[in-house]
Amino acid sequence: MTLQIFDTATRSLRPFQPLREGHASIYLCGATPQTQPHIGHVRSGVAFDILRRWLLAQGYDVAFVRNVTDIDDKILNKAAEHQRPWWEWVSTYEREFTHAYNQLGVLPPSVEPRATGHVTQMVEYMQRLIERGYAYEAEGSVYFDVAAWVAAEGSDYGSLSGNRVEEMEQGESDVQGKRGAHDFALWKAAKPGEPSWPTPWGAGRPGWHLECSAMATWYLGESFDIHCGGLDLQFPHHENEIAQSHAAGDGFAQYWMHNHWVTMSGEKMSKSLGNVLSVPNILEHVRPVELRYYLGSAHYRSMLEYSETALLEAAQGYRRIEALLEKVGDVPVGSWTPAFEAAMNEDLAVPKALAEIHGQVRAANTALGQGDEAKAREIASQIRAMTAVLGVDPQSEQWADASADNDAEHHALDVLVQAELQRRADARAAKDWAQADEVRDRLSAAGIKVTDTAQGPQWDLQ
Repeated sequence: MTLQIFDTATRSLRPFQPLREGHASIYLCGATPQTQPHIGHVRSGVAFDILRRWLLAQGYDVAFVRNVTDIDDKILNKAAEHQRPWWEWVSTYEREFTHAYNQLGVLPPSVEPRATGHVTQMVEYMQRLIERGYAYEAEGSVYFDVAAWVAAEGSDYGSLSGNRVEEMEQGESDVQGKRGAHDFALWKAAKPGEPSWPTPWGAGRPGWHLECSAMATWYLGESFDIHCGGLDLQFPHHENEIAQSHAAGDGFAQYWMHNHWVTMSGEKMSKSLGNVLSVPNILEHVRPVELRYYLGSAHYRSMLEYSETALLEAAQGYRRIEALLEKVGDVPVGSWTPAFEAAMNEDLAVPKALAEIHGQVRAANTALGQGDEAKAREIASQIRAMTAVLGVDPQSEQWADASADNDAEHHALDVLVQAELQRRADARAAKDWAQADEVRDRLSAAGIKVTDTAQGPQWDLQ
């Protein structure tokens, strides 16, 4: 079965057909590092890391570009507010984002370009647009001429977001010399005290939308396979990327994929709402692999409503997988099941894929209970293959090393639980069923599940 992708531009499921056989090219709108990353930021990184891993697992050579917007009004304002150089401010939080991605097992991108490193490409892009009649200079700034593009043959402005041109508000402030209210800045003329770069139209700094078109096409070519990003970027950012890229004569992205938000009490997570949950804060309550499991557990196009209860339930779900593999012992990575493959090819239906994984965990536990270790090991190797695609294989080098840090705690708990299990065994031998049940219920209340097997009772966290 071929991977089916929900393409935002056509609002339909489309079979993935790469421009080059065996090669997948992906551009992800990355961070604008102005503060600590919160789980709303990194959900995008996890969601499209799963896409990348699935393509890699199917044998594709994947070129994955994730940019950094390192010059932006918000960055300049934050730096000024704290009386720090803008370049120091952005570098500090860029490192925070990189650390968060690494902690959550997100594969490093093939390349991670910064906007300030691609001014030459942006200048060339603006020159092409001016020559074609779709951009103009005004008082040192350069703007995209929306009216000229809307009137052009083949124009598709508004098709991605579904907005009508007359309703589109660019959200730009302090702009000079625009011909039309809907035009957007490709280049902003220099202001006193702000960083700037020289261009044929005067010194200034990049507009937000231009940088992504310039970087995506520089690394992936004038046409590439998939453009990813958060749902909130559809307009104006992605809509304007499409407009300037198509107006410049580039085919640009063949598929558009957008992940939904992380919300709290039904509201999008954002700094202005005061409901930000930073990655460092969350990792005080769960392990990095458990946070990754949680963020990837919902379908990427579904809203993920955050609650501590949901987070801890996800952590328990991961621990059930981990506990099974611990009981079986080290096994090689095998092959995923047909049901898992079907789920992943259905627009990355991770909830269905996880249901299949947990079904196999139950099957392996049943096999262990029946004394069929060979069957349990065979199933466990499939579980490793499936969890590896989702980036949460407990026996992978990254997570196994992290789990080793908890060995002392696990050993201490095991000593206590084994004492309780011996008390239960003694009670059963004496036919004191009430005391045996009391021990079992006490362990269950503590979140410990006991399974009787041919090799004796086994325990794991519920």
